[in-house]
Amino acid sequence: MPATIVVGTQWGDEGKGKFTDLLAKEMAMVVRYQGGHNAGHTLVVGDETFALQLVPSGVLYDHTTPVIGNGVVVDPFVLLSEMKMLTDRGVDCSNLKVSGNAHLILPYHQQLDALHERHLGKNKLGTTKRGIGPAYADKSMRTGVRVQDMLDEGIFRAKIEAALSYHNKVLTKVFNRLPVDPDELADKVLSECLEGLRPHIADTINLIHGALESNEQVLFEGAQATFLDLDHGTYPFVTSSNPTAGGACPGAGVGPKHIDRIVGIAKAYVTRVGAGPFPTELFDDVGDAMVDIGREFGTNTGRRRRPGWFDAVMLRHAARLNSLTELAVTKLDVLDTFDEVKICVAYEIEGERVEELPYHQSSIHKATPIYETLPGWKTDLTQVTDRKDLPKEAIEYLNVVQDRTGVPISLVSTGPGRDQFIQFD
Repeated sequence: MPATIVVGTQWGDEGKGKFTDLLAKEMAMVVRYQGGHNAGHTLVVGDETFALQLVPSGVLYDHTTPVIGNGVVVDPFVLLSEMKMLTDRGVDCSNLKVSGNAHLILPYHQQLDALHERHLGKNKLGTTKRGIGPAYADKSMRTGVRVQDMLDEGIFRAKIEAALSYHNKVLTKVFNRLPVDPDELADKVLSECLEGLRPHIADTINLIHGALESNEQVLFEGAQATFLDLDHGTYPFVTSSNPTAGGACPGAGVGPKHIDRIVGIAKAYVTRVGAGPFPTELFDDVGDAMVDIGREFGTNTGRRRRPGWFDAVMLRHAARLNSLTELAVTKLDVLDTFDEVKICVAYEIEGERVEELPYHQSSIHKATPIYETLPGWKTDLTQVTDRKDLPKEAIEYLNVVQDRTGVPISLVSTGPGRDQFIQFD
């Protein structure tokens, strides 16, 4: 019963979509197990670029069933818009399945998200204001509305009314906003979303297990990344779910015995969006070059990403948290023009060398990176598709990454295109 997990090992934006798309070619099913439309996957196929938010990457293959698992929070309006975009561009979405147990993001979640972020002021988290946090909060408080609830109008209306009996007090008494009319909202969702989504709502747990029991290849993909994990990330500057590999089990309804391959995606440098500690962050021309060459702007938000050198301390910790079996390195070509490249191998914290990620966040804020500096390769890698054609300096860089993280590299991306990669192992 072979199953593979693809997981981001940094702060997101590692290029998971490309390698998920590459691996999906061999999969019968691709399952998204957490997050919402706050994370984008960009896929480049020939001359076409697809920016996906909710639909799993496997949708671009006719033989693959894309599944949105129960751990995802779904904005029904966004999902339908994304399906229409794909259909208009010739991509068949008829096989898409959405778990009836997935929770819905509704307009009041987005309103509350924006108001809460504004209320935090200088302590804001840097959320996308897409309603993801409030939707997960409702799920935890057992006041959430699920996808399956749309199939029973009475239940759907009752659950929205129950949720708004609390949220309207917050909107009116705390934030001085108008209340949301539960009947108007229910009418809007049912009239504009139900018929489009009805054919796709499914018992995805039995669907996934049917594939596993038939010995079909199943791929689980998360959104965001390890250090945005609610439990293991740089809290509170994290997302509201568990993008680490372990999150695939509750987020898709499978047990760990089914997982036999865990591919960690790591960018050849590091970026993050929003607030939070970042030991290797660069504020100089080198960082600006990473942003410009790598087009480091959010797929969904357009926000500029914060750049920094590769951090092996983080990767060693991510390898432990996710039980990584291999690494796929993306955007190596972004470093093509640099005279030298650096890898953070340890931190100095209050005069001491530290080689493991500190558990206390104050220590991370105080960390000064200790670098291993390597010569750059000064060669265009975008046409390289075979390891033997890589410059020795690029191979040395990748070998140091392997040695310092303890995880073998299997794949290396040398450009944004679907075919711009090499087998490194």
